[in-house]
Amino acid sequence: MAMVCLSDFEAYAKKYLPKSAWDYFAAGADDCTTRDENILAYKRIRFRPRMLRDVSVMDIRTKILGSEISFPVGIAPTGFHQLAWPDGEKSTARAARAMNTCYIASTYSTCTLEEISAAAPGGLRWFQLYIHRNRAASRQLVLRAEAAGFQGLVLTADLPYTGRRRDDVRNGFRLPPHMKVKNLEGAFEVCKMSPLDPSVTWNDIYWLRSLTRLPIIIKGILTREDAELAVRHGVQGIIVSNHGGRQLDEEPATIDALVEVVEAVRGRVEVYVDGGIRKGSDVLKALALGAKCVFIGRPALWGLAYKGEEGLQDVLRILQDEFRLSMALAGCASVSDIGQHLVQLSRL
Repeated sequence: MAMVCLSDFEAYAKKYLPKSAWDYFAAGADDCTTRDENILAYKRIRFRPRMLRDVSVMDIRTKILGSEISFPVGIAPTGFHQLAWPDGEKSTARAARAMNTCYIASTYSTCTLEEISAAAPGGLRWFQLYIHRNRAASRQLVLRAEAAGFQGLVLTADLPYTGRRRDDVRNGFRLPPHMKVKNLEGAFEVCKMSPLDPSVTWNDIYWLRSLTRLPIIIKGILTREDAELAVRHGVQGIIVSNHGGRQLDEEPATIDALVEVVEAVRGRVEVYVDGGIRKGSDVLKALALGAKCVFIGRPALWGLAYKGEEGLQDVLRILQDEFRLSMALAGCASVSDIGQHLVQLSRL
């Protein structure tokens, strides 16, 4: 069948992935209210398009932390890509490089940092970090990421404990025996509790700063208070994120939280957003409300499930084409033309 929009890839992945893998990728916390609201919230935003604006030549490029990307969509950190495609995160890295955009590799990758880097030399990659009780293991990951050429460190702040995802509990979800969390092999054999460190605080950003020269981006911010704290603690970027609705249910949709965070930082750091992006017009709405770039999670996995690297490139290409067309129809010839004047927030 022709794959013409992201929901086509979703339908394919649901049909062909093993049920436990599909359920793991699709899962939200508890009633999945936040997971679903991430998508629905975009539908409440309406455009205020401008006419007769000369969109004969389009420029959809942007920069994030000084690096140019071909359009403002990157790949969010998600775990266990080998559940979707045998080459796992290596395919993801190659697709991101081919499309000249940013890939954030997860701590919980099924390929090592070094394998990901070697698969796509020269690609723009950031590394997503969970801080673990075993601080030596976390420190080593940071050093390995920098040595492997990763250009940013993304600290995930919203996971002191793992949210309750009911389908994973029902399925007794585990990685198949032939798959490993490659970056953490050997780090936690003696740990009988969750390896995540629930005592992490803002002061740990200073600890990370002492380990690396990489810019630090904090992921999981939803309020002005935390946005202000992030700026005060010297991060270079914020990803407005609710972990795809997988942590605390009934949090706000990320696009709804974005405006509050953007207003709080007042341009002092770059702000990005993930969660619920399914169309190029969603990307345009997010940029109109102040995001510098968006990151996609589940759609990247659907693309991998379809045809690996090629399928993920297809997903990114569709979003790129949709974004370009939405910009043109809204009267924007370049990303710099996009602003809050372009949208109205409906009360539905």
